[in-house]
Amino acid sequence: MPITACFSDIEEELASTRRMLERYPDGKGEWRPHAKSRTLAQLANHVATIPGLGIAILTTDSLDFASRKPQPPVDSAAELLARFDEVAKGVVAAFNATSDETFKGEWTLRHGDHVIVKARRRDLLRRLMISHLIHHRAQLSDYYRMLDVKVPGMYGPSADD
Repeated sequence: MPITACFSDIEEELASTRRMLERYPDGKGEWRPHAKSRTLAQLANHVATIPGLGIAILTTDSLDFASRKPQPPVDSAAELLARFDEVAKGVVAAFNATSDETFKGEWTLRHGDHVIVKARRRDLLRRLMISHLIHHRAQLSDYYRMLDVKVPGMYGPSADD
């Protein structure tokens, strides 16, 4: 199914995310706004890899977080962009290769034996990939603002444009 037939905004959200990651301030990865918050590197790496969840939703029947091997965080814009570009390309390809039947099928996210969520792939793509990406990208823009990093516009110009 062509990507635009499902979610016409996905390519725009990926492009906005790439613009955000381009501004990553190299070497500032250990900074965090609060002791309970993720570090800048942890958050930016999470943002860079969220589209990988879309690949899993479209190409597998389930994902078990307990068996997932997280990648170590990187602390440069170039490395983040390389990581992001790989998963963004993969999720677009997965969308374009997915049949209507697969798209309507169920998918399960679990942690060991505990089922976190089981729902239609279409619904989970919106919730676990796109909305999740937008949420954490906005969080990253707040981190940037606190570090005096110019925030790129997502849906038009930002105060820094």
